[in-house]
Amino acid sequence: MDKLFEQTSIRKAYFTLSLPVVLNMVVTLVYNLVDTFFVSKTQNPNLVAGVSQGAPLFTLMIALGDIFGLGGSSVISRLFGEKKYDVGRRVSGYCFYAPLVCGVVVTIIMLVFQAPFLHLLGASGATWKYAREYYLVITFGATAIIFNFSPVNILRTEGLAVESMAGSMIGTLINIVLNPLFIFTFGLGAAGSALATVTGNVIADLLLVHFIRTRSKHLTTSIHETKISRHLQAQIYAIGIPASVTNLMATFAVAMTNDFLISYGAVKVAAMGISMKISTVINMIFAGFAFGAQPLIGYTYGAKDYKRYYQTIRLDLLVVGGCAIVLTILLAVITPWLIQWFMSNPQVIHSGIPMIRWLVSSSTLAGVILVFTTMFQSMGKALPAFLLSFSRQGLVFSLCMIVLVHLFGYTGILAAQAAADTITSVIAICLFMVYRPHKKAQE
Repeated sequence: MDKLFEQTSIRKAYFTLSLPVVLNMVVTLVYNLVDTFFVSKTQNPNLVAGVSQGAPLFTLMIALGDIFGLGGSSVISRLFGEKKYDVGRRVSGYCFYAPLVCGVVVTIIMLVFQAPFLHLLGASGATWKYAREYYLVITFGATAIIFNFSPVNILRTEGLAVESMAGSMIGTLINIVLNPLFIFTFGLGAAGSALATVTGNVIADLLLVHFIRTRSKHLTTSIHETKISRHLQAQIYAIGIPASVTNLMATFAVAMTNDFLISYGAVKVAAMGISMKISTVINMIFAGFAFGAQPLIGYTYGAKDYKRYYQTIRLDLLVVGGCAIVLTILLAVITPWLIQWFMSNPQVIHSGIPMIRWLVSSSTLAGVILVFTTMFQSMGKALPAFLLSFSRQGLVFSLCMIVLVHLFGYTGILAAQAAADTITSVIAICLFMVYRPHKKAQE
């Protein structure tokens, strides 16, 4: 592990850690597109809209898992950089069991407050049945989904990026295979899509636990090695909660967008659901590079090796920005063909084309924001990480949505995310200038 983080060239270390994450993201991306494809092939706009309305619940689960996965991996990476392996091991034990408890609590809350949550997600008379079917299955699978994001992230702190990728990827591939089987063969519809997701996560969890137990030297699954100081717990939550806010705000942004769109009809909501899935082509690939670089950033920052730290940040920005620009141009050109691949409904196609182009227009800026956000998480800087996470699809997005809808109506809904990305990218650069390690520290 030390050789990879300390002696290997930054370029080689960066791609060794990030490429498995990117590959896993690509497979997950294929799943997202295939999932949307099969749901869309029901040719039922209300079902497609219902699944789109229930989908933010899955994003919520990711957000909760990120508290322990990203928060824990940030702390562990810095501890490993400081050569405090025993302490890092106990942190990994804590982050193994805490999400299991969290998952059980979430399931209970979601079942008790089922109706209010469905209303919050924008479910209406026409889509309620389908949104509820999806909601219930995801709710019962909450523990498996939330837990998944802890070992996926923690394995990479020890350089086990390939193992992290393998466990997650196999679960996703199983998900892809089960999707059409559950939706069409078993006739489960929206519930079938959710059940495939939960089953894939359960299998992935079992594989990831196996890798921790057999491949890791400094991580643990022992319940006897979970006791850590309140200070370390505070560090996990100080970084994990802002990290989870990114996905919580994504859930909020989708729900808010659907709430504004529903007055224009279920077709618009269905088109937006498909458009968001397609736009994730760019987001997931640059997210793979950004998240893959986190262990290297955290380790070099913890070791106070600021030369390698800045080399990593520069390379991360170059790779993420370059990928985002190329993919933005590509998607903007092939958008009409992509929409037609998912649904033959002319209204969905007509609505989806401008939606996708608006969504991808600011992807490069979104990539820059994510690089700075993950950098702050790796450094243990909770405040700037929270500000960026809360701004892009939270406060800034809300303000942009309200103002632009007032000024431009329907077009304002489509333009809100691009406007929010522009403003938040400026905030990100300003925060970097304030929180970056002082130049004297590099001497």
